[in-house]
Amino acid sequence: MKEEKKEMKEEKLFDLELQREVAKIGMTATLGATVVTSMFMKNKFAKNTHVVAGVAFCGFALWHHLLYQPKKTSKSVTIRESIDK
Repeated sequence: MKEEKKEMKEEKLFDLELQREVAKIGMTATLGATVVTSMFMKNKFAKNTHVVAGVAFCGFALWHHLLYQPKKTSKSVTIRESIDK
């Protein structure tokens, strides 16, 4: 039983690490696309690509930020209950 829980935790950690890596790669790619297309802003296709890449970068940055937030636990509830007593 404990081994199963340990394996599940390892799978979740791997999944979280994979998500973090994908978010970093996405941020790098979209920032690169934004920089490259900034040199060709007179071209309509480049301008549209620049805007889309900028918006995508913001999305990847937000996702990256959320992946590094601590998980909320019930410890805060038990601390508040002990303070109230």
